[in-house]
Amino acid sequence: MIKAAIVGLGRWGQTLVNSVQGNSDKIRFSTAVSRDPARVQEFTARHGLKTVTSLAAALTDPAVDAVVLATPHSQHLDEVLATAAAGKAVFCEKPLTLTRAEAERAVAACRDAGVLLGVGTDKRFFPAMAEVARLSESGELGQLLHLEGNFSNEVSAMFFSPWRDSPEESPAAGMTGTGIHVLDSMIRIAGPVHRVRAQIVAQKPAPDPLDTISILLEFSSGMSGTLAAVRCTPLFLRLHVFGRDGSAEVVGRNELILRRSRGEAEHRKFPANDSVRINLEAFADALTGAAPYPITTDHMIDVVAAFEAITKSAAADGEGVKA
Repeated sequence: MIKAAIVGLGRWGQTLVNSVQGNSDKIRFSTAVSRDPARVQEFTARHGLKTVTSLAAALTDPAVDAVVLATPHSQHLDEVLATAAAGKAVFCEKPLTLTRAEAERAVAACRDAGVLLGVGTDKRFFPAMAEVARLSESGELGQLLHLEGNFSNEVSAMFFSPWRDSPEESPAAGMTGTGIHVLDSMIRIAGPVHRVRAQIVAQKPAPDPLDTISILLEFSSGMSGTLAAVRCTPLFLRLHVFGRDGSAEVVGRNELILRRSRGEAEHRKFPANDSVRINLEAFADALTGAAPYPITTDHMIDVVAAFEAITKSAAADGEGVKA
């Protein structure tokens, strides 16, 4: 059983703990790092967490095997570097960092220290997202040509905090909240992004951010793609892969539509799962040597590189930017 420290107990930090605590025989949280222990006292007591007020305190605890970061994006690099220097495995919420150079530093630090690095792009473990990746890799769709994706919700409006509207902390509208999950799955299928063009259209400022981001993508493999995210609409997830011999469309977490050149469209439905727990357990399996972690560090860097290019293009009114 891997014993982990959770750093940050906001809404998503608590989601991470809830996903495995009492539900997993591979990983559990033993320690919480919070600047305000009184605020989270009921939660930490309910889950049996020892609370400390600094990452340094968790890093010097020999009972902590790994650190899970659910902290503001701009803090990720320094926290990954500190955790790697302490010789502990680190799982970082998405985005890993805000720039490619920072992602490369984080990956290098973990590699040089010989510690495992995981990342919280859990939506790739949704059943339908896993199936579209399998179909794309299998060759059943023929030569892959184009990807269309959209992941939108109203979390930013319903749970608004100032960091969600900060161009330094959360750039490119809905990318850090939802869009990066679909970007992760696109790069999983099509490979690294070569060039992007992005636009943000904002109709109302925070705390109810009526804004959209729309992105054109050119992949190094020759495929094309479009990606969109809206920060103020009911939950919607779609990823559509177009190939010469068929297409596969993700419709929400658990449903996929497969279309071939001949025949009726085939609807596939899958049992629901807990993608957050699956990702954390995959991290634990890799840490114990049971299986490799399914997200490579090269892939982590490619996702951040594309995200940075999207951010730059959106800030430059849709100018083409190489990733």
